[in-house]
Amino acid sequence: MQQVKNPAASIALRVATAMHQMGIDGLPRNYELVYEAYSGSNPELVREFIALGKVKTQEALDELGRKYLPHHHEDGLLSRQNGQVRAEMSNFISLLNEEKISLSDYGRVIGHASKTILTEADLEGTPLGQSIKMLKAATEKRAHQNSNVVRAVVDKTAALADLQREAEEAEAAKFVDSVTRLASRRAFNKAVAKIYANPEMPVLCGVAIGEIDDYVRIQEQMGPAVAERFLMQVAKVLEAVSGGGDLACRFDAGRFGLLLYTSDQEEISRVVDLVRAKLKATNFVGSSSGARVGQLSMSFGICYSEQAPNAFDFTNFAEKALATSKTAGGDTVTIYGASDYVSKDWLIYKKKPVGGFGA
Repeated sequence: MQQVKNPAASIALRVATAMHQMGIDGLPRNYELVYEAYSGSNPELVREFIALGKVKTQEALDELGRKYLPHHHEDGLLSRQNGQVRAEMSNFISLLNEEKISLSDYGRVIGHASKTILTEADLEGTPLGQSIKMLKAATEKRAHQNSNVVRAVVDKTAALADLQREAEEAEAAKFVDSVTRLASRRAFNKAVAKIYANPEMPVLCGVAIGEIDDYVRIQEQMGPAVAERFLMQVAKVLEAVSGGGDLACRFDAGRFGLLLYTSDQEEISRVVDLVRAKLKATNFVGSSSGARVGQLSMSFGICYSEQAPNAFDFTNFAEKALATSKTAGGDTVTIYGASDYVSKDWLIYKKKPVGGFGA
């Protein structure tokens, strides 16, 4: 078949090769940083990445990551929020100190009045009368100050609640795709990293990375609004097919990921098969006229966790499998490492091992 160019998959392969050549550790935050640099979506990041030179230290990579991918370096946001919280609490403590001083003054007035009562018999026109007046004035002042304190406490509490809500919203937004409302690539990377967090207790699962065939053409010919509508429909299919405990993500452009928490390889293949079947059965329209665009096909690459020794390879192997599917013409699925297959109409089967895909 004629080779179909796949920029996203090509970038993924370049990222994997570049990281190994430059000796960059296969950490999720490093992978995303290098991926962003090679995708070219942020020219400033590209320039600064190149400026690091051939040997890129982890310290230099982290400094660049804190600038352009702060979700992997959370200290910046948390420090700012903590600084605001500390400032608010400092103001609150000042109010409490003022309350303490006021109460001390109030106590001195009461003490003075008590002594006067014990030593004076005639109240009228005596120091006792003056003390009583002072006590009355102090009481009124105290009541007014108490009202101010209550209002201040309410305001400060509301301010702290706003800070907490903003921090929670910022945290959640980092892991949600703004178009489809699926989990983002960042959420996917975080979930994959957890799979390999405890090498003594591996999590058996599978990852399927898919890409809408001809997405670039759809976007160019029909515009971003129509392309986004396609993305949202694909997202609905992925959410409907994947299990409640599984993770459906959108990476970028027309690429999606499924992290399926099952060791049953046939079940993983069944889910991918069902996704592609539902997409082909969905009535996709390209404009307000309601004209049918045609079937929407996707290519997939699948990798099982037992095939990969770490999180980087787990994702990278699935990316390589997807690249093979796209190279074969699209609308196909490749399982990483497979060499012998039983024919199915939606799978691509290799006659001989290619690169790292052979057994």
